[in-house]
Amino acid sequence: MSSKGSILIIDDEQEIRESLEQLLAIEGYQALTASTAEEGLKRVSERVFDLTLLDISLPDRNGLEVLKSIKRDSPETGVIMITAYDSSQMAFQASKEGAESYITKPWDNSRLLVEIRNILDKSRLQVENVHLRRALKRFGLPNIVGKSERMQRVLDLLTQVAPSRATVLIVGESGTGKELVAKTIHATSPRADRPFVPVNTGSMPVDLLESTLFGHVKGAFTSAIAT
Repeated sequence: MSSKGSILIIDDEQEIRESLEQLLAIEGYQALTASTAEEGLKRVSERVFDLTLLDISLPDRNGLEVLKSIKRDSPETGVIMITAYDSSQMAFQASKEGAESYITKPWDNSRLLVEIRNILDKSRLQVENVHLRRALKRFGLPNIVGKSERMQRVLDLLTQVAPSRATVLIVGESGTGKELVAKTIHATSPRADRPFVPVNTGSMPVDLLESTLFGHVKGAFTSAIAT
C-alpha cells in the first residue's frame, strides 16, 4: 500500500514522538522522527518531506529558527508547529515565518489529522498547478496552434484559468473556436477525468439561457424551486 505522504516529527519528548509516529502510521503516512533541531535539519537535508510537525521548544535551538531553515531549504514542505501554550503572538510569528498551522499540547488527534489532510491536499494542488503550468509552457496547449501576439495572450490566459475552479465565460463569433477553447480548459484542468458535456445554448430560450448563466430566484419560472 502506498503512503499518503511523508511526515517528519521533530520533538524532544520521546512519548510524543512515539505516539505521533504510531498515529500517523495507522493512518497510512510514512513518519520519521528527530529529537533535536540538528537531527531534524539533517533529515530535511537528506530528503524532501511533505510535512513537518515541529516543536517550538527544542533543547538545542528555537523552533522558529528551525522553521526558517526548513522553509529556506525545503519551501515545499508544510509545517505544523507544536506548542505547550496557546499564544496568539506565537501563532502570528509562526505564520509570518511560513508555518501552515499550529497545535497545542495536549491536542485532539482527530483535529490534528484533519489539519494534516487539509495541508497536504492544498500542497498537492499547488504542486499539480505548478507542474501543469510548466507542462503547458513546455509542450503547449493541445489542439491549439497560434503564434500571434493576441493568440499568445489567449494561451497565457488559458494556463491561468485551467487549474482554477472558476466559471469561465467564452465569447466569440461562430467558428472562432469557442468549444475548442472550452475543451482545452477542461483537458488541462483538475476535472479532466470527468466528462466534458457540450450544451447548444442556441437552442435554449432566452430566459432559460440567462438562468443557466447567471442564476435565478425561486419562483421565477415553473421549475425554479430554489434560488
